[in-house]
Amino acid sequence: PAYQSPATTQPLNTSMGKHQSKLKSDVLEDLRSVTQLSDAEIMAWHKGFLKDFPKGLLTMEEFKTMYGKLFPGGDASLFVEQVFKTFDSNGDGSIDFKEFLCAISITSKNKIEDKLEWAFNMYDLDRDGFITKGEMLEIVEFIYKMVAAAKKITLDSTPLERTEKMFIQMDKDRDGRLSLEEFVEVARNDPTVNCFGDQGFRAFSDITCYR
Repeated sequence: PAYQSPATTQPLNTSMGKHQSKLKSDVLEDLRSVTQLSDAEIMAWHKGFLKDFPKGLLTMEEFKTMYGKLFPGGDASLFVEQVFKTFDSNGDGSIDFKEFLCAISITSKNKIEDKLEWAFNMYDLDRDGFITKGEMLEIVEFIYKMVAAAKKITLDSTPLERTEKMFIQMDKDRDGRLSLEEFVEVARNDPTVNCFGDQGFRAFSDITCYR
C-alpha cells in the first residue's frame, strides 16, 4: 500500500526493559518517529501505562476486562480477541508499550488512512492482504453480538444482510475479495464501515485516560 500504519512497525527495542520506568533516548526517538507524538506525550503515556500494567505488558485477559466494561451485558469476547490481535503487531500474545502507543497514535491523530488500514487488518482474519465475504461476515457477527445485547436494541438488518450490502459496494472488480484499495475507496465515505472500525478504536479511546 501507499501508506503504512504505525502498528506494523518493528517491536520495541528490548533495551527499554519491561519494568524500566524511564525511557532511554534512543527508544524515545524511535517512538517519536513511528507515532509522531511529542516527547512529553510519550512520557506521559508511558508513566500511565506502567502504572496500570507494571510488567510493561497488556494481556488478552486484561484487555477483555477493560473492553467488557464498555458493553456490559454484551458478548464482546470474540470481537475483542480480534481487536487485540490487530494491535498485537508482532503476534506474541501481549501488547507492549510501543504497540500500545502506536494504537494511541492512530486513534488520537485522526489520520483517516491509518484508521482505515487498521480496520482493513481487523477484517483480514488470515492476514493474506485481502478480505473475503466470510471474513467480513465473521467480524460483523461479532459486533452484532456485542452491541445488540449490550444496548438491548434490535438492529435493522441481519449480519449477513449488512455484509452483503457492504461487500457489493466495495468489490469493484467482482473477484470475491477486497483489496486494501477497494476497501479504503468506499470506507472513506461510508459511515457503516467507519462505525464498525470505530468499535475497535473505542478500546483505546474510551478506556485509556492516562493523560
